[in-house]
Amino acid sequence: MPNLEAPEQQEDGRNLPGPAEPHHAATPLVSRAKAEQRERTQDQAPPVARFYLAVSRIRSFVWRLIEEEAAHGRAILFAPIYMGLGAILWFKADIDPPPQTVLAALLVLAGSFLFRREAGRVLRHVLFAGMLVCLGMALAQWESWRASTVMLDSAVTTTVTGRIERRESYDNGGWRYVVKVDKTEKPAIRRPPERVTIFVRKQAEPFNLGDRIQGKARLTPPAGPALPDLNDFAFSSYFNGIGANGFAFGKPTLLSPASDVAADSVLDKADIWLAGLRNSIGDRIRRTLPGDTGAFAASLVTDERRALSDETTEALRMAGLTHIIAISGLNMALSAGIFYIGLRYLFSLFPGMAQAWPTKKIAAFGALVTLTAYYLISGFGVSAERAFIMMAIMLVAVLFDRPSISLRNVALSAIVILSLSPSQVLGPSFQMSYAATLALVSGYTLWKRRQHRENILSRSRLLSPLLFVTRFFGSILSTSFIGGASTAIFSIEHFHRLATYGLAANLAAMPIVSFVVMPFGMAAMLLMPFGLDGPFWQITGEGLELVIAIAKTVAGWGGDITFGRQPAWLMPTFITGFLLMTMLRTSVRHVGLLLLLSSLGVAAFGSGVPKPDLMISEDGVLVALRQDDILATNRERPQAFIFEQWQRALVASEHQPPTILPVDSRLPQISKTDHRRRLSVEEQGAVRKAMDEALDQAMQGSFACQKGAWCVAMLENGAMLVTIEDAAYLSPACDTANIVVTPVRLRLDRCRSGAMLFTGATLRQTGSIEMDLSTDKPNVVTAFENPQRPWARHRTYDWRTGTFGAPIVRASPVSDNGE
Repeated sequence: MPNLEAPEQQEDGRNLPGPAEPHHAATPLVSRAKAEQRERTQDQAPPVARFYLAVSRIRSFVWRLIEEEAAHGRAILFAPIYMGLGAILWFKADIDPPPQTVLAALLVLAGSFLFRREAGRVLRHVLFAGMLVCLGMALAQWESWRASTVMLDSAVTTTVTGRIERRESYDNGGWRYVVKVDKTEKPAIRRPPERVTIFVRKQAEPFNLGDRIQGKARLTPPAGPALPDLNDFAFSSYFNGIGANGFAFGKPTLLSPASDVAADSVLDKADIWLAGLRNSIGDRIRRTLPGDTGAFAASLVTDERRALSDETTEALRMAGLTHIIAISGLNMALSAGIFYIGLRYLFSLFPGMAQAWPTKKIAAFGALVTLTAYYLISGFGVSAERAFIMMAIMLVAVLFDRPSISLRNVALSAIVILSLSPSQVLGPSFQMSYAATLALVSGYTLWKRRQHRENILSRSRLLSPLLFVTRFFGSILSTSFIGGASTAIFSIEHFHRLATYGLAANLAAMPIVSFVVMPFGMAAMLLMPFGLDGPFWQITGEGLELVIAIAKTVAGWGGDITFGRQPAWLMPTFITGFLLMTMLRTSVRHVGLLLLLSSLGVAAFGSGVPKPDLMISEDGVLVALRQDDILATNRERPQAFIFEQWQRALVASEHQPPTILPVDSRLPQISKTDHRRRLSVEEQGAVRKAMDEALDQAMQGSFACQKGAWCVAMLENGAMLVTIEDAAYLSPACDTANIVVTPVRLRLDRCRSGAMLFTGATLRQTGSIEMDLSTDKPNVVTAFENPQRPWARHRTYDWRTGTFGAPIVRASPVSDNGE
């Protein structure tokens, strides 16, 4: 088509005189006529031809958008996405993918990508994506091999001897220690974990790092999912190197102080020294600022959050301010930014130095040193590591005269983190942090590309302070809204809750954090070696008290909405839409917006996944029945750790405790030490009769319990449920009920009567269980179908044979006389 912007030039390049213009002016009319003729011909074509023609047009349009998007050169932005996808595929697989297959696929795809340069752009991108997906899977396999954490297979009470590597204080005076185990005895664990966490109650003087201690403790394996598809805490424990959790009976004995214990290596000595420095800083802050204020300040520096009271922690969570207590991008950005801006302002006071030296790069290097020191003191937490890498890349970009805030820097930091620890991709901290960062950087990029318009107000000196305040609060409002909106679905997915008043809380609290807490806290840290930090900590404490007051005020408004479990497709749909919207530059990003909004709409107004009627914890201790928003349990005081997860996942706000029956003298009394007692035929008959009578006293869908012995409940489908505390009650329970649950590890997995039997042994392998009782045959869903992954294999360990994967020992069904 001729160039309409230069009608005086023909297609062959010759210039024509003026009279030739009418000939050119008629050309668009001829083209328009031809287009109209072509449209009429298409309208007269058969329907099939018109359909193929429409598909061809759509394909051409999509291809043109792809070509336009590829022209922007943003393939590097998708590198961490493909790596993370590969890691997710590896972690979510039922069994370990064969390493040789993953490596072979990686080499083939990498070779094809590097040497098939003549391939088309689309094919090369497919090879690029496949290569990085395989790379993510290989990195996940390597991290699993590198961790190789030995997980405790079953709960045990034993005497632990080991060396303290970490410690953290609680608000109730207790201390949590990470102990490197030297040995266990009475009994000796045949497959002991290398590291365990032990909680010691009411300890005025804590042990020092490096101390060698010995004490009796109750150790349990890391918790699995409270319900199928919920968070598996054993996964994070495996990659953190923690093989068991427990508590001490009394105060452990100090065998030898840290000075007498030789470290394994120079790195261990440096690690202990850094941990000791971190603890001393935290102790000094808490002595200067007692209570929640001191615990809050210490968490900003050392990442020790357990010293905060439950009330304050819950208020911060309901107000959407928990990101302040986590050493994340906010803390790192404020600390580095304050130092960077302050140093540049200091250099500006000396014009000669500012002109002779690259003060911008010097300030960036100083901020990088400060940032590194902050990271070392913070204790190498996951969120701190991620924030440090992101901020370090941005400061290094300043040193090389590159844009510090860009999507490429965000992608580069994600590549580094996924290369070091790909398991983080499944954690809420990683997902929420990068979602907020992507949204903010993308929004900042759009803001920079806007058309800048000056107005008369910006030129007025009298109104400049007002404009500064307006812009400041406007930036807080926009960043809080963007950050909150981008992380909302992740909060719903992982925590089943959403703080709706987080925007108001952040708008009120962030100026205090930015202008009072962080600047004076940094000054206090710099002056701490000289003993001049006290006044600055006091000012910091005043600011934190205001933040706590804001959190409690906003939390009092309510607004903490609970969401149940969401459909499996929701998160992938949201993430796809979010990535399209934040990372693309063509009109394709509007498709991402539609996906994102539809995902949020389903989460807000959808019914979620179907809710179970019966829940059993993985240890068999806690059993619950659900009716609407009521959870009836077999415990007066259910385990808060499990029960609160059930409440949030099932949107059940009310708890109905069991009816405790009076002690019946006709029933046999079994002591806790008499584990092998068998009931006589007469005693079994008395227990069966008592269970039937108790069922009449139990409300529909609730439990009636003989305390310390058994509980009964009538289900909606007419079936009977019995939970027993001792194996002696197994025979009458099997004869009476349709479903029997016990935490005792029996060698049986079924009742002779045909009743369903869930024991401590079976639940050890299946994990928590949920049932749908709306049908004739209950639909049973387990947390684990085949626990063969590295962080779940301990569930199948048989200490008698020392092997994994041993099936449950099956014996004959229990008979009427209990034999």
